[in-house]
Amino acid sequence: MDISYLLIILLVGALATFLAGDKMASKVALFFGLVSLGFTLYILSLFNAGQNLDVTLAWITKPVVSFSLKADGLALAMLLLNGILTPIIILSSFGTEVKNAKNFYALILFMSFAMAGTFLASDGLLYYIFWELALIPIYFIALIWGNGDAEERKKAVVKFFIYTLAGSLFMLTAFIYLYGKAGSFQLEALYNLDLSATEQLWIFLAFFLAYAIKIPLIPFHTWQASVYQKAPTVGTMLLSGIMLKMGLYSVIRWQLPIAPMAAKEYMNIFIGLGIAGVIYGSIVALRQKDIKKLLAYSSLAHVGLIAAGTYALNIDGLRGAVLQMMAHGFVVVGLFFAAEIIFRRLETRTISEMGGIRIQAPAFASMFMILVFASVSLPSTFNFIGEFTVLYSLFQVNIWFSILGGLTIILGAYYMLKLYQHSMLGETNTKVFKDVTFSEGLVMVSIIGVIMFFGLYPKPLTDLITPSLEAIILQINK
Repeated sequence: MDISYLLIILLVGALATFLAGDKMASKVALFFGLVSLGFTLYILSLFNAGQNLDVTLAWITKPVVSFSLKADGLALAMLLLNGILTPIIILSSFGTEVKNAKNFYALILFMSFAMAGTFLASDGLLYYIFWELALIPIYFIALIWGNGDAEERKKAVVKFFIYTLAGSLFMLTAFIYLYGKAGSFQLEALYNLDLSATEQLWIFLAFFLAYAIKIPLIPFHTWQASVYQKAPTVGTMLLSGIMLKMGLYSVIRWQLPIAPMAAKEYMNIFIGLGIAGVIYGSIVALRQKDIKKLLAYSSLAHVGLIAAGTYALNIDGLRGAVLQMMAHGFVVVGLFFAAEIIFRRLETRTISEMGGIRIQAPAFASMFMILVFASVSLPSTFNFIGEFTVLYSLFQVNIWFSILGGLTIILGAYYMLKLYQHSMLGETNTKVFKDVTFSEGLVMVSIIGVIMFFGLYPKPLTDLITPSLEAIILQINK
């Protein structure tokens, strides 16, 4: 089976959605999202049966560039995240009126296509092309369909675009240098290079700049909160649920194996940056009055811990990071969708203007509570598996890293339970708050189902990703 068919499905879906017109665009996009999910599950079954799904085709002769896709367990885990969340995110928008719907939904599928390509590409230049392509649709989604003052939104989105594009140029420079040494952009050729300690340091830093902006890590996070707030909720979901995982995934796939000496030499510094994000994000989240900004800084704290796990350079750190990437994707999409449901009813994102929702909408309040518990890593939820494994990996490096990283659970429990108290409990808002509709309930139940299933039974995912991660650890330690 050719894994590139998945990319074709998403690309054709984007085109079909655009041609379908505004009235049918959402339904066509959902159809192709579900088809891509079905195909992802199919290729996953083929992979588990032992079938080779990799693709390598000659593309450009000078420089030598191949259309190469690597479908190992790590890539397939990210494809699964992308495949499940794409139709969920599309369905979540059904309760909102969207102008120029054909453009909006076509951009969502095109972004899903670019992100899938980023996870699959095993040629450095092809990977870079997909990496940059993913930036274009989210730029227009946030700029055109965002909320708030148009001028402020434009400033936030342009800042995000320039930041990420500038960081990516350093990564491109690193790939060009590596091509000069290897004569190829192929992943295996880059892995086999014998680079000096100085070369590895500069390559490591060039990759780090691109990934730290995308994730984001402190001090490269300044674009995040404003873009998350100004973007439409669908855009925020795409950014937080899937796109930032491109950076974390790339640390594991490209940065660490190509420059392992630099990773080992400066491991404590980069773990420290991740832990700093945990503390900073959690403290700032405590002070937020806008629900989307609170969730944005909460996300900053969680991804800081994931990044710290990747830089721990042990199998538990990488495994925990990948599991937490996936868990965070589902939980953060669910939380942002809950914030969108509240906004649809109350027309406010200010937490102090909410209250008493549980009395009027007990089903919604119950589902929101499960998402809050998952966010604070309650045992039996998906987040608990990932965060516990990451904290254990940090304990193996230094007990203080584990203790400080654990603050994300303690502080997270405080601000998330406080959010729940102020929004769901207390006096009832004067506006009527209707309980979830069928489509809203379907989105919430789907997300919660994934969170609970893998929280109780993570073995399919750990079995999927562990061989790939063990191979990367061997590459780092060779």
